[in-house]
Amino acid sequence: MNILGIESSCDETAASVVRDGRTVLSNEIFSQADMHAIYGGVVPEIASRNHITVISRLADEAVKRAGLDKSGIDAIAVTAAPGLIGALLVGVNFAKGAALALGVPLVPVHHVRGHIAANYLAFPELEPPFLCLAISGGNTAIVDVRGYTDMSIIGSTHDDAAGECFDKAARVLGLPYPGGLPLQNLAEGGDDTSFKLPHARIEGHPYDMSFSGLKTAVVNTVHNALQKGEELDRAGLAASFQRAVSETLVPRTMDAARDLGYDTVVVAGGVAANKRIRADFEDACRREHKRLFVPPLKLCGDNAAMIACQGYYEYLSGVRAGSELNAYATMDIDRAAF
Repeated sequence: MNILGIESSCDETAASVVRDGRTVLSNEIFSQADMHAIYGGVVPEIASRNHITVISRLADEAVKRAGLDKSGIDAIAVTAAPGLIGALLVGVNFAKGAALALGVPLVPVHHVRGHIAANYLAFPELEPPFLCLAISGGNTAIVDVRGYTDMSIIGSTHDDAAGECFDKAARVLGLPYPGGLPLQNLAEGGDDTSFKLPHARIEGHPYDMSFSGLKTAVVNTVHNALQKGEELDRAGLAASFQRAVSETLVPRTMDAARDLGYDTVVVAGGVAANKRIRADFEDACRREHKRLFVPPLKLCGDNAAMIACQGYYEYLSGVRAGSELNAYATMDIDRAAF
């Protein structure tokens, strides 16, 4: 079964064809990062307009590179939530029109479910159940994945997502957008014990997280140094920041896996590309004799292959949508009913 996936939840326009949920035939991505870099973050209106400009061409290219013609597409999967509402609507409306024109089923997909599914593309042997930490610019959650479409959040951030915190910390350190990779590179030359940064805990919610205090601490540290005319150890602050984020994410995930009895730990999302976090998970899973799955870098960020993959399993479970399908800026992963 060949599924055309469409992703437009933020500033990447993407289209991909995946066969039977596991084999990527094509994976086309148009990034707008350079367009938004001058603003220090994504401008929703600019993102939406650029999606409109490229989405049809990109979908055609994905089908062509898959070695198919349009008659070879059996269904269309599209990200319908969560994300920037205007950007999502571009993808949803294109997918509705394409499904109608081709006479194939339309399958709405939750964006974070897609990130989790990226691991299925990289690791054919991976099957639920397992515990997953989903970490991206807009979402941070520990997810109990009981089945391909049966999952629930057992821990999440109460405020900022980990990826958002990375971007804000990078910005105040004078690094370009998107900030994850530049901050990681800066941190490689720093001492991660240089600064004592907060590690928030939520009383009564052992798996939940908070990153707003950490973000504020980094901002205040930089501003205090500027106001006093002191030279700031930027590399040390970046390294200390990465350590604080990792020490928030990794122990909670490992605690949850242990408490729920899981021997398999999965990490997904754009922040899963961070070297420090990947290394800390590898060490933790090695110590506790757990299997760890983290997608390759090319599948950590937003892409349409992950949407087509998850769309395949949603299709098998009976999920369908028609012309009434809408987009939603927010939606819990365990309430993905479109």
